[in-house]
Amino acid sequence: MQLKRHIDATLGSGNLREAVRLPPGVDRNEWLAVNTVDFFNQVNILYGTLMEFCTPTTCPTMSAGPKFEYRWADGVQIKKPIEVSAPKYVEYLMDWIEAQLDDESIFPQKLGAPFPPNFQDVVKTIFKRLFRVYAHIYHSHFQKIVSLKEEAHLNTCFKHFTLFTWEFRLIDKGELAPLNDLIESIVLAY
Repeated sequence: MQLKRHIDATLGSGNLREAVRLPPGVDRNEWLAVNTVDFFNQVNILYGTLMEFCTPTTCPTMSAGPKFEYRWADGVQIKKPIEVSAPKYVEYLMDWIEAQLDDESIFPQKLGAPFPPNFQDVVKTIFKRLFRVYAHIYHSHFQKIVSLKEEAHLNTCFKHFTLFTWEFRLIDKGELAPLNDLIESIVLAY
């Protein structure tokens, strides 16, 4: 709860670079866990405003422009990546992330409970996949975002997400290619 208050207080300051930094004396994994939940919720809400426009008909594949198509695999029920529509991909993704967040062996709920050795790998996978939702929104639905007057909110959320992933090196540069220009302008501006 203290970390959540810290996030809210620093975000309100308008300094996103400061908002993403690991606060002194805070465990890195705790910080990653709290922020992972927040970013999951943000992306879920942002995408939720587009659900009626992002349909299997309008978005038959999960993509971020013509060069980037994403296939779904969770490694458990779907081991080999499959092609699915964008809304199906996002549905699978949100269900998968929620299962990770609810699994106390990955995201411990008790104060002081240890994080698993692969915790940061799980967080990196979550962030990589959340990025794909942002990439899809920007490439396929940005005009709709503008018409809904949500672009300031989308851009602020994405700046915060980008600066956080940059600070903790959570996504490989190659994965960021669909939004490289936008990301460079964010990182250089801050």
